[in-house]
Parts: sequence; structure tokens; C-alpha cells
Amino acid sequence: METNYIQISYGQLALATLFIVINIGLSLGLQLGLEQSLGIASLRMVVQLLLVGYILQWVFTLSNPVLIILLALSMTVIAGVSSVNRTRRRFTSIYWNNFISLLTGSFLVTGIVVSGILRVQPWYEPQYLIPLLGMVLGNALTGTSLSLDRFMEDLTNRRFEIEALLTLGATRWEAAHQTIKEALRTGMIPTINSMMVMGLVSLPGMMTGQILAGASPNDAIRYQIVIIFAQASGTAIATIGVVILAFLALFNRNHQFTHLLSKLG
Repeated sequence: METNYIQISYGQLALATLFIVINIGLSLGLQLGLEQSLGIASLRMVVQLLLVGYILQWVFTLSNPVLIILLALSMTVIAGVSSVNRTRRRFTSIYWNNFISLLTGSFLVTGIVVSGILRVQPWYEPQYLIPLLGMVLGNALTGTSLSLDRFMEDLTNRRFEIEALLTLGATRWEAAHQTIKEALRTGMIPTINSMMVMGLVSLPGMMTGQILAGASPNDAIRYQIVIIFAQASGTAIATIGVVILAFLALFNRNHQFTHLLSKLG
């Protein structure tokens, strides 16, 4: 089948590794100590992406809704674990809270885009569902990890102040609402900042990929606008969800701060 884009061979892919070799050389020369991290990250990225490519080819061929939903759930589980692993503190239900928040935000927004805006038939068409879900999940993962880390660090730093407010009769919401607001701002600001300069400073990856694949720039831009709005909404829903669930886990109904936060490392 004839394609209207330049296909990349494995030899050309190997040439691209020279960029990482340059980075590793700079790290060695400047004694930054990043060469091992760069090597491991590069190897993991290549293996993961090649593996995903083969899996997606298989899934696209089958077009089985049960299999596609299982793949989507697996992506959400991995995102939830990755989000928690980026935070420095833990509490009992943190993994479950992250999974529920990411699942709600990403599935709701992706479902609306696929069924309500793009009107894909059938709705589980993996060509649309899986890439869209992946992009929404990626942004939501960053938002939840940043907001959760900020929330728990602020609670720890302000612990005595918060406990004093609770002792003086403040409700749990009154004692923690400022910390909640700052955590939500931290989680959502990166998405807002990227939207501010999009098109002027940076060209989004999806739009660039579509143009390289031969799509009309105007069509690619319309797709990208839909995706950016979906990412912003999914990040907001997931971020609010994870912070509120953490708040409910760390403050009981008697307006007491109940959990000590363990710190890694």
C-alpha cells in the first residue's frame, strides 16, 4: 500500500541514537553524573515504544472492544502507579485514589471526544480511542503527581498550624482549603502555560505527527485544539479528584488530621 509520508527504517532509527550519545558525552565531559540515567531512560523508552507499537498493531487488527477496554485500563493503572512514584510522601489509599482520579478524568473526557465530538463509529475504534486516551492520561498524570506532591508537602510543613486551627474549632475544610487551592494551582499551571505559547513557541506533537503523515495543516490544527481542550479538562478533573480524595483520607469527619505522611528516601 502506497503511503504519503517518509517511512523510517531501523537503520535511520539507529542514527537518531547519536543525539543521546552526544548527551552522554557531555555528561561525562562535564561530570554531571547523568550518563547512566540517560542510558537507562533511553533504553526503556525505545523498548516500551517498540513494544507498544507491536501491541497496537495487533489491537488495531482485532478491533475487539473488550480487549481495547482492558488495554485502556492497563494504561490507567500504569499511569496511576507512575503518578504516585513521582511523589515523595505516601498514605494508605494513595494508589487507589490516583487510579480512580485518572480513570474518571481520562475516560470521561476521552469518551466525550470520541463519541460526542468526533463521533467515531464504532466508539471503541482503537485508532482514535487509544491515542486520545494516552494523550489525556499523560497530561493528567503530570497534573496529579504535581498537585499531590505539593498538597502533602504543604500539609507536612503546615502541620502545627493546621492542627492549631482544628483545635480552635476550624473545620477540616477551613484548615486545609488554602493548601488544597495551592495544590490544584500547581497541578494545572503547566497545562495552562503550555497553552499560552502553543503555536507561537511550540508545535504540539500530535499536530506535527499528522502533518508529517500527510494531513492538511488546517485539519491537524483542528484536531490539536480538540485534544488540548480535552487534556486541560482531563487534567483538571483528575487533579481535583486526587487532591479531594487525599484530603478526605487525611482528615476524618471529626475534623481531625489523622494520618502521618511517610517520606521516601
